[in-house]
Amino acid sequence: MITPRFECSQTPERVLIKIYCPSVRAADVEIHVDDTLFSIHVSPYFLRLNFPHALVEDDQAAAKYDPGSGYLTVALTKATKGQEFADLELLSKLLAPRPSKAPHPPLIEVLGQENASADESDDELVARTNALSLEQEETLLAAEHDWQMHQEVPSADAPVSMTLTQTYGFLNLYSGYFKHVAYAENEVNELGADAESCTPRERRTKRWTHEGEKFDEEHYMADYADDEYIQELILWENPHVAASGPIEFTDQEKLALLNLPRKEYLADVNQTRNLYLTLVTILFAYAYDARTTQGDPTPESAWTICVLTPAFSALDPAPYRAPAHAHAARTPSPPDLVSCLAQSYRRVLSMPLYRSFALAETCRADVAALLLRGTRGVVRSLLLAKHVLDHHEVYYVYSKIWLEDFCVWVQTGASDDALCAVGTALANLQVPKGSLGSGWDLEELEAATREVQARQADSDDESDDEAETARQL
Repeated sequence: MITPRFECSQTPERVLIKIYCPSVRAADVEIHVDDTLFSIHVSPYFLRLNFPHALVEDDQAAAKYDPGSGYLTVALTKATKGQEFADLELLSKLLAPRPSKAPHPPLIEVLGQENASADESDDELVARTNALSLEQEETLLAAEHDWQMHQEVPSADAPVSMTLTQTYGFLNLYSGYFKHVAYAENEVNELGADAESCTPRERRTKRWTHEGEKFDEEHYMADYADDEYIQELILWENPHVAASGPIEFTDQEKLALLNLPRKEYLADVNQTRNLYLTLVTILFAYAYDARTTQGDPTPESAWTICVLTPAFSALDPAPYRAPAHAHAARTPSPPDLVSCLAQSYRRVLSMPLYRSFALAETCRADVAALLLRGTRGVVRSLLLAKHVLDHHEVYYVYSKIWLEDFCVWVQTGASDDALCAVGTALANLQVPKGSLGSGWDLEELEAATREVQARQADSDDESDDEAETARQL
């Protein structure tokens, strides 16, 4: 079956679904409505949409096919007149299957019981199962609407792995994509030929070491001293950040949403929290590339986005636990967000052409603004980054194992409230320069740079005075 192109709109009383299905017979159209679920079948096309609120198929419902344009328009009546159907442009959210009422298999199995009748055993099992289901529903609901959830500190002992192959990518769903990485021109891969077998701890260690080796004090001081062009980049306004009003997706963006995979994710509380944090690092990389190219991606944009995202270059997603010395100063910001951004700052100051702490701070503000625009703003940014990676002959793999799933998850698993909460926290966040780790003494480097500039200025003044005196004589 083929999933056709479609778009949805609404009036106070109806939902209108416009479906492109050329060269079909209108008499063969089969339409079914079941509460929030709408499905239509006309060979070879099949479309199933799950709306946020109930629909009814009554006498006012209608379907009209235009053979000339190939569009079938279906009008369905809202069960509650005047009810607003939100996010009709988020096609992946509409295409997602109806959430399962029992997302987890039963966790209790009765093998035997003595001194109890069969009826008593059944009643007790039903009661315990119902209680467990209620607890699971409350946990899933909390994970969806509250990103600031309690999480326990992971054990210092790494789990013992019985296999040489490790998983990675979105929710660790992937493996095998880097089997031949040694023969590919993948310049952002920091794990070498061992990308498939490195444990999470080894990935982080290699990444941290690589960043330390790449950090160049002279490069940082030069950009700090001569920052005229960097200031121009800082003053540039990203149109997707500065724009106001509702976000309307373009036809190209709608087609990209339609081509996303159909997936359902069952992330627990900690996984959901970590996805929000990893999302911050991806948006940060996109914001840096957009600002340094002033919204016009270059052939280097795919490299920039990948190299600035730890989850791409080292397969190392959140959570990030910075070393103890990196958190010597207490900040009002959530510690996990500080350590999360510290990873992005480290990469900005060690990898790309422009290495400026002030530029990194501006990118943080861009990410905060994108998150405050809600689901649509984030999805648009992810689609822009995905478009860049999809057209690269090597780095498309990171779109496959990360961005595709994030584009779907933000529509179906994230919430506007949670995204705005993270955005508000980032907008008010302060990332101390000392949080980047030992050996990154930015304040000392900046002080030394200012001292050199002051000596040069004094020397120039003395030279000017001597020249003036000589002229007068």
